[in-house]
Amino acid sequence: MSLLNHQLELLAPARDADIGIEAVNHGADAVYIGGPGFGARASAGNSLKDIERLCRHAHRFGSRIFITLNTILRDDELEPARRMAWDVYRAGADVLIVQDMGLLELDLPPMQLHASTQTDIRSVEKARFMQDVGFSQIVLARELTLPQIRAIHQGLDAERCKLEFFVHGALCVAYSGQCYISHAHTGRSANRGDCSQACRLPYQVTDSQGRFVAHDKHVLSMKDNNQSDNMAALVEAGVRSFKIEGRYKDMAYVKNITAHYRRLIDEVIESREGSADPGRAPLARASSGRTTFTFTPDPNQNFNREFTDYFVNGRQDDIGAFDSPKNPGQAIGWVTQVGPNWLELETSHPATVLHNGDGLCYYDLQKELVGVAINRAEPASPTAIGRWRVFPKDPMSGFRDLRRGTEINRNRDMDWVRMLEKKSSERRIGVWAQLADTSEGFALTLTDEDGHVGQARLAHPHEAARDAARNEASLREHLARFGNTCFEALDVGLHLSQPWFVPASVLNPLRREALEALEAARAAAYRRPSRGQAVEPPAPYPEDTLSYLANVFNDKARAFYARHGVKVIAAAYESHEEEGEVSLMITKHCVRFSMSLCPKQAKGVTGVQGTVKAEPLTLINGKEKLTLRFDCKPCEMHVVGRIKRSVLNQAKAEPLTFYRTRPDAKAAH
Repeated sequence: MSLLNHQLELLAPARDADIGIEAVNHGADAVYIGGPGFGARASAGNSLKDIERLCRHAHRFGSRIFITLNTILRDDELEPARRMAWDVYRAGADVLIVQDMGLLELDLPPMQLHASTQTDIRSVEKARFMQDVGFSQIVLARELTLPQIRAIHQGLDAERCKLEFFVHGALCVAYSGQCYISHAHTGRSANRGDCSQACRLPYQVTDSQGRFVAHDKHVLSMKDNNQSDNMAALVEAGVRSFKIEGRYKDMAYVKNITAHYRRLIDEVIESREGSADPGRAPLARASSGRTTFTFTPDPNQNFNREFTDYFVNGRQDDIGAFDSPKNPGQAIGWVTQVGPNWLELETSHPATVLHNGDGLCYYDLQKELVGVAINRAEPASPTAIGRWRVFPKDPMSGFRDLRRGTEINRNRDMDWVRMLEKKSSERRIGVWAQLADTSEGFALTLTDEDGHVGQARLAHPHEAARDAARNEASLREHLARFGNTCFEALDVGLHLSQPWFVPASVLNPLRREALEALEAARAAAYRRPSRGQAVEPPAPYPEDTLSYLANVFNDKARAFYARHGVKVIAAAYESHEEEGEVSLMITKHCVRFSMSLCPKQAKGVTGVQGTVKAEPLTLINGKEKLTLRFDCKPCEMHVVGRIKRSVLNQAKAEPLTFYRTRPDAKAAH
């Protein structure tokens, strides 16, 4: 089944099949994972055997598996990518997430296609085009506001195309698909799954006269995305799939964050139950079963650079993690003494317990984050409450600016880590059981919450029960024992002509056979989502000219855009045709705004208006220099630079014969 308009989908990441299985167990309606190759996380590939294992588990609950086929491809990679698409389809996968439009020109398996965030969808026109060429779900740019999301939703056919939006995790500062710094400096392409993350580096910021505006600041590093407070508003705006970032993340992250958003989405669904408001129609989960947790989810416990909801509610002042791209953790107390191989802490809350192996950190006088790994932690004295003596793993001499009064954060709690290493959730599908007598014996019918039925019959003599009430209680108890299956009994009905005694040795195989029949019925009923149909004649692309920003890297992609009316098509930046200064990154983040240097901010401020100019700034990291230019009308920043000679000298792909000027009618054919 495709995602229906009243269904809300929680989409979790998985580095590997084991993490994907736990994502499903913790409430994911869908999981996205890399196949054997061509995913936008170069080192997060998975074997077909593991994909098949994950699909088998997910489909038991009606959860879907998305395969990330979302890099741009060379001509010589198209055929291997096509074969891989068929391989993952045969392994049971449901969806391909795609960036390269050249794939749409190939003989792909009949899988649903979703447009990757790398396709940079920010406008109604672009979204409608994606819908009209056959994408059933589109991942919107992270920078959009609620009104922009709502406008895109209203511009689409909700039955044909759903909106997906990132709600948690690391933020790319660039519009996704619009960053080339990594390739320009190292030859490693973000659009090919190999980003070097230049955005997390520290930079000197200088003005046009060489004066320092900022010193060693991570001015392109964003805080982490967290839309926990905006879930209901995003639903109202039209989002139906809620995506967690993190295909490099570990098991504990995926368990915790999936559980956190499972709870939030369930709260939104429950808030609509029984509503008489036609504008607040009932909502439902996109897969089956309810999940219970042995822990209380808490996003602050995982690695994060502090949180922001980015641009969803408009431009904010505090979206950047400029001091450090590391995990600052949560404040727990302050230093009271520093010894030769230990430090003493007083915790803010007396109940706080420190553990061997915990990770602590603090900011030095340069506002750099310094980590302190605990080798041993013990109470400072038998009577001291909230006071701890900590013996770090590293020598005390290495901890600069650590002194009495320094605030201490904890960014790794070993108690939390150990808890999530154990089993931490149960996901069960509700079942109604009904036992009836037959002329030959007994029949057990199991009906699950989705209406699937499993039945088993058993020939057995009818023997009257001696104690009717006790017998009935025993029957209900035995029939409700579903053990380690994915089912739980919602109710047990007894449709017996009189109280019959049925021994456990008879009920157990009867129940087991009925459960196997129900599993088989669910498996037989599962339908993978169908491919969206492209409109005919082909929908025209919103523009007739494409620059390198369109990431066209193979002849099939060029043919795709030509078929959709584009007249001028430049090759992708990775083709090395752009050797001069160009925009290596386009971003909604503005360094000038973050440093209170924006001319719009200065309006109305006495003595300031007219003195702040939209002059370029320069970013310097070692020998690397980048220019910041500001396009104030759309409120965007361009990071400008040129490709390194050493990268140009690397082995080039086959030359691309794209139109760089407008061809005449004969040449176009």
